[in-house]
Amino acid sequence: MKVTAALSVSPVEKTNIAGHSIYIKRDDLLNTHFSGNKARKFAYYLQQNQKLDNITHLVSYGSIQANSLYSLAALAYLKGWQLHYYVNRIPTWLKGSTLGNYGQAIALGTKIIELNDSIFTSMDIEPELKTENLDSIMNAYGKNLPSNKLFIPEGGRHSLAQIGINTLAQEITDYCHSHRIFENHNPIQIMLPSGTGTTALFLQTWFKENNVSIEVLTCPCVGDESYLEKQFNELNSNKSHWPTILKNSKKFHFGKINQSHYQLWHQLLQETEIEFDLLYDPIGWQCLLEYLESDSSEKITASSSSAIFYLHQGGLVGNQTMLPRYKRKYPEMF
Repeated sequence: MKVTAALSVSPVEKTNIAGHSIYIKRDDLLNTHFSGNKARKFAYYLQQNQKLDNITHLVSYGSIQANSLYSLAALAYLKGWQLHYYVNRIPTWLKGSTLGNYGQAIALGTKIIELNDSIFTSMDIEPELKTENLDSIMNAYGKNLPSNKLFIPEGGRHSLAQIGINTLAQEITDYCHSHRIFENHNPIQIMLPSGTGTTALFLQTWFKENNVSIEVLTCPCVGDESYLEKQFNELNSNKSHWPTILKNSKKFHFGKINQSHYQLWHQLLQETEIEFDLLYDPIGWQCLLEYLESDSSEKITASSSSAIFYLHQGGLVGNQTMLPRYKRKYPEMF
């Protein structure tokens, strides 16, 4: 398997979706192995950095099918590190699979560790933490690692992610200047769905600090609005730098297949000929389209001078396992 650290400026495509003219920032084309926004979050580590010369192991955690798992595996592979990735459990049906983020990570040499009672002794974690969630356990563990082990929190939620996201913000700004969008459009907004909210937060922070008139819109996918605000606050307590959170009118369980999500994903594929991620993007597009058709955005949708961007953050490797799940449950849609 050939893995490279090469990143280039991702293109922007203008398309029409459900009657709305929207610019799509194609970060899915940055680098196949780094899943769009993860290439931005891990840009600091992809660079040649003498501070990392003594690292032999990369330690992280999260969902067994997370986009970050594959990206972390690619990072470790490139650097010659061993990735230890902790999860609550590995579903029986997934074990042995060569597809998706799990299968690709295994192919790159990742060691995936299910958290159980026997692991706590080797991790030197206090027994009382056994009742805490994976995030609490791993953050406690990460603070006590030896100098040859590098710890990256779930989804790349750390301050160093700002370095690569600043580059993304600059690219968007440069595009708006070169295509005279600042001169011809007002307001300018960019939408992206959020897991930890790291990308959305650092994008809005850069725009604010550099007096760039672009508003970042996002929506929570993993938790609710309060969860997302908590993630923002841990990285930047200045609320004036926080993105605008759009609410989702429809209830869903993150990670479970949803018929309306697939239908919207398929509609987007037909209208744009662009494949989106099946896990996050249907939620992001649903919130954006509802927003564009709501009273709160009446002035925007009625004005031809507005400009809406959507950040395509990649994650397409995960579709390898998501699509078969949809086919099994909703065969009539295929």
